[in-house]
Amino acid sequence: MKPDKVIWSPQPKQRIFMSRWEDEALYGGAAGGGKSDCAIVEALRQVNVPHYHGLILRKTYPQLSDIISRSHELYSRAFPEARYNDSKHVWTFPSGAKIYFGSLQHASDRFNYQGKRYDFIDFDELTQFTADEYTYLFSRNRPNGPGTRCYIRAQANPGGIGHGWVKARFITPAPPMTTIWEDVKVRFPDGREENRRRSRIFVPSTVFDNQKLLENDPEYLTSLAALPEAERNALLYGNWDSFSGQVFTEWRNDPDHYRDRVNTHVIEPFAIPENWTVWRGFDWGYTRPFSVGWYAVDCDRRLYRIRELYGCAADSNGNAIANRGVMWTADRVAKEIRRIEAEDVNLRGRHIHGICDPAVFARNGGESIGEIMERSGVYFDKADNTRIAGKNQIHNRLAFDEYGVPMLYVFSTCKHFIRTVPELVYSQTDVEDIDTDGEDHIYDELRYMCMENPVAAREDKRKESLCEPPQYMPYLVRHEYC
Repeated sequence: MKPDKVIWSPQPKQRIFMSRWEDEALYGGAAGGGKSDCAIVEALRQVNVPHYHGLILRKTYPQLSDIISRSHELYSRAFPEARYNDSKHVWTFPSGAKIYFGSLQHASDRFNYQGKRYDFIDFDELTQFTADEYTYLFSRNRPNGPGTRCYIRAQANPGGIGHGWVKARFITPAPPMTTIWEDVKVRFPDGREENRRRSRIFVPSTVFDNQKLLENDPEYLTSLAALPEAERNALLYGNWDSFSGQVFTEWRNDPDHYRDRVNTHVIEPFAIPENWTVWRGFDWGYTRPFSVGWYAVDCDRRLYRIRELYGCAADSNGNAIANRGVMWTADRVAKEIRRIEAEDVNLRGRHIHGICDPAVFARNGGESIGEIMERSGVYFDKADNTRIAGKNQIHNRLAFDEYGVPMLYVFSTCKHFIRTVPELVYSQTDVEDIDTDGEDHIYDELRYMCMENPVAAREDKRKESLCEPPQYMPYLVRHEYC
């Protein structure tokens, strides 16, 4: 590239992203921030090294069409001798370096990259990928020869099947532009252990950071502002708590109202009255998480999720690894259930009704999960597993009445419920159901519980101006001691 001929130059926020040194970096969070250009140009950084290989990924190959077209605009002008192979989806540069364009439409497609090495990997629209697909490619991010830097970059908007894990990995742990450190341990064949650290960062951008776009198309801002509320908040303002495709848009988590319980589903824990019924829901998982949830039911049939046991793996820093199970045996799960029910003050000494997915009692040639747990003294009845009716029952319970009171509350200690259920998105093939590739295990046992305790649908009458606690406290007292 001739130094006196500028083909592309980064805008200020793009420059910040492209200057980051971390192992992983996520750019974006809203529409129109110039994300795809960052992927295309960043991949060029090491093309003067003959053995360099870069990889730009989208979820499906058709989604790559725009980014490939843009690469032709930039690569052909910057490197006139570079050639694109349409059948192999790869650019070859004068040095011999290559940049590939690939897809991961199905989870099994990640094995198409097995045995291959890429010095640079970029995930365009990361929230369309699963956590397993993303982390598997870590093993492919290694040098093809000396002198290259190996790192991963990604761009994303809120929403999509991967919204929850992307938010948990890049957004929740630290404020934007803060390096997030992950401690990992390496054990060598001689038994020696060594601590290592891996870094990542989130660099936010919105359409307001892309002045070139706003100059070329001033009405694009108007188009984003005209979107429905959830999409507008996500795509215009980069709000990760509001996104298109979210199933339970009724969900509210307001710490300022944990005590008065107005216009929030998450509340402060309290002692459950003796005359309330207590239930236990269960969804089995081994390589995927299992979920056990305990619920109390008040005199108005309102559900309170009061305790949870969630079999989700965690990293060395104690953060949940999305959708990865702890691989406990059924006997071990049952023993942990018994321990919790013997020690928790809200559960100890109570008769607890257990319900679970009917598949727990499938034998498949041997003793069923349910039978194994019964031998350990933990009993379940088969739940109604009807999917759409169960989802609708959750909607019914999440709706607020005119006082800002829903039919489902969740104790603030149920961290995995709060993390996973609000992040569920709709299936692209069955638009009435959730996407089952998401982390839906707590959702499933909640479905069973709601079907066992159905309530009628009601209009959400939540008020914008919140009720004052003194007006509301008598209502709380009546329900806690009825």
